[in-house]
Amino acid sequence: MKTPITERADAVDAPRLTNARTRAVHRCIAEARRGVPVVLATRAPLIVVPAETVGAEGLRLIDRLGEGPARLLMAPSRAAAILGQDIDDTEQVVALALARPLIDIDTLRRAADPTLEQILPHFERVAPPDAGFAALALGKLARLLPAMIVAPVRPGWAGRSDGAGLLAVPAADLLAYPTELAATLTRVAEVQIPLEDAPDARLVAFRALDQGIEHMAILVGDPAAQPHPLVRIHSECFTGDLLGSLRCDCGPQLKSAIRRMRAEGGGALLYLAQEGRGIGLINKLRAYTLQDRGLDTLDANRALGWQADERNFHIAASMLRALGLDHIRLLTNNPDKIAGLEACGIVVAARVAHIMPSNGVNDGYLDTKQKRFGHLMG
Repeated sequence: MKTPITERADAVDAPRLTNARTRAVHRCIAEARRGVPVVLATRAPLIVVPAETVGAEGLRLIDRLGEGPARLLMAPSRAAAILGQDIDDTEQVVALALARPLIDIDTLRRAADPTLEQILPHFERVAPPDAGFAALALGKLARLLPAMIVAPVRPGWAGRSDGAGLLAVPAADLLAYPTELAATLTRVAEVQIPLEDAPDARLVAFRALDQGIEHMAILVGDPAAQPHPLVRIHSECFTGDLLGSLRCDCGPQLKSAIRRMRAEGGGALLYLAQEGRGIGLINKLRAYTLQDRGLDTLDANRALGWQADERNFHIAASMLRALGLDHIRLLTNNPDKIAGLEACGIVVAARVAHIMPSNGVNDGYLDTKQKRFGHLMG
């Protein structure tokens, strides 16, 4: 199956962002997490705020500065559940009409979050704005539920006392941000860190221009000295890696990969801060709640409004190049990881299987990986 891993990896022609524009996007993400509206600059500018974090003041700003009807934007998969109808994913974004004054905060939160009790009014579907996909992208960059309240912003909004402090960011910059940020990753720290399964391991920390989340590389031996070193791309899993959760196979995969590299005399494990296939820890826990209600891991992500896999493999490619590892053997069962890295210019000379036995709890999870994600588990 084709996932956003390979789709986003193709987006290498996006415009380069200056440092100032990158910082503006990072500020925009922080505002979204605080529930403060921002303005997306397009031909028809929008004032935008996430439904998950909006408060009374945010709704007042939408009412004062918005012109025309406000709308609730969400992914087709979430909108389909609310409307009780099938919606094709190719539509990318669906808009629901919001009456003025804006609907109460509790109802907006319930519309955004399917894990909450669903007592919702009837919503009418309307046409989404041109920059609707960028508005959803902002919610995802903030690791929030992708449900956004938007309205056309009034002309002269920045000159008003209630609009003077709002941040405006070009919609195109939001869409380019993930790829551009990956290109700014730099090594910021390196230390010997003897591990139980690899006494000669080193830890290399990477940080991007936004000074935000750090990504780590665990180097076993000297992988750069090998013609095709063994590499594992491992997305962080707080529940599996740290707590030993039996719901997934992440912890055993992490430990087994390091042991395999030690046995081969070297390798590199990239530990990426992309929890829950890129949806973040809180949303992963919400997905677990939906799984407990009968959904599998793929459908649970989609029910929250996310794609099956939201990871950005430009980050992994940038780290590998910085480590001098652009010709590798990849320790994975996931063909999409290979496609994603190769689309970013990394040569994957071979795939090395990395299959963990089921434990009686994660049997359904592993079955979903094989049947719905296309993992090669045989």
